[in-house]
Amino acid sequence: MAEFLPQAALSDNAARQLANATKTAPILPTISPRWLVHLLQWVPVEAGIYRLNTVKNPENVEVACAGRDESDLPTTFVNYDEKPREYFLNAVSTVLDVHTRVSDLYSSPFDQVKEQLRLAIETIKETQEGQLINNPDYGLLANVAQGQVLKTRTGAPTPDDLDLLIAKVWKEPAFFLAHPDAIAAFGRECTRRGVPPPTVSLFGSQFLTWRGLPLVPSDKIPVVGGKTKILLLRVGDKRQGVIGLYQPGLAGEQSPGLSVRFMGINRAAIASYLISLYCSLVVQSPDALAVLEDVEIGKFHDYPDTYRT
Repeated sequence: MAEFLPQAALSDNAARQLANATKTAPILPTISPRWLVHLLQWVPVEAGIYRLNTVKNPENVEVACAGRDESDLPTTFVNYDEKPREYFLNAVSTVLDVHTRVSDLYSSPFDQVKEQLRLAIETIKETQEGQLINNPDYGLLANVAQGQVLKTRTGAPTPDDLDLLIAKVWKEPAFFLAHPDAIAAFGRECTRRGVPPPTVSLFGSQFLTWRGLPLVPSDKIPVVGGKTKILLLRVGDKRQGVIGLYQPGLAGEQSPGLSVRFMGINRAAIASYLISLYCSLVVQSPDALAVLEDVEIGKFHDYPDTYRT
């Protein structure tokens, strides 16, 4: 009598060879919302130069409330700074190389050149936001006036600390800017005091607020030794606030201030693309920006420098 042996079923590993895997575009974990870039007003400049003209000795401008006799009216004039500061656009650039064999053979379902450009541009834009905060020349942290610097009273950021910041930037303040862990620390302090901060929806996301001002997170604000800083900004050209600068009309312009230019193919069949982003930042008036220093984010964190320019 013939013996029937059980037949093995098709294995998963073998069956997968006939299956089409659903693929994602490359995921770049370093991409952030870059709220600061979205919330600034961006002003176009000519020839990459912005001259900030200011009034010299504004307290010397004399006016009077005259009575019926106008013969005693004061005379005055408004003087200008003879050596105003000039801002020059800063370039964040890279050269992207893609082998033509790769783009020819492996561009389905995703275009390899397009994906390489997208990821390089995202990285450049992340660097841009970091420079807007940390650049030693034009960055926010380097341009806080001496009288606009405060220190926390207890280490952890409290409602009292943020109220003092508002007192420094009281002319139409727009938003706080802080590391996400500093915002979390502020939320804990508010909850501990029984005044949990309300939230507001901006760009489809929820933000904690204080006195109606959103606390906008950015991971580009340094955290050193468990301490960081919280900034408060007034923004906009008409408000004499903080503005961003960009160069319009660039060759190969992809978005304001950002250009992509094809540089050719060399003898090794490498195609090169020059990606450049030109920008700067201006604090038009000293009282448009204030900073709270020595903000402790919690002893349970052990932070090295979390942002490097």
